[in-house]
Amino acid sequence: MPKNKVKTNRSAAKRFKLTGSGKVKRARGGGSHLNVKKARKRKRRLNTPEFLDGNAARRIKTYVPYK
Repeated sequence: MPKNKVKTNRSAAKRFKLTGSGKVKRARGGGSHLNVKKARKRKRRLNTPEFLDGNAARRIKTYVPYK
């Protein structure tokens, strides 16, 4: 008898990606509007992805089992 399939959490699948090495990548928040008053350096930093580690990454990997 085959094992049960695990449902993917769709909201997590849209927010997080798994890299080839298994790290969890996410986008930084706060860069979509009200950008005129933010410094160039700050907007550049918001453009770069962030990698989760520890318990947060472990939890996301259970939400997105097939990515």
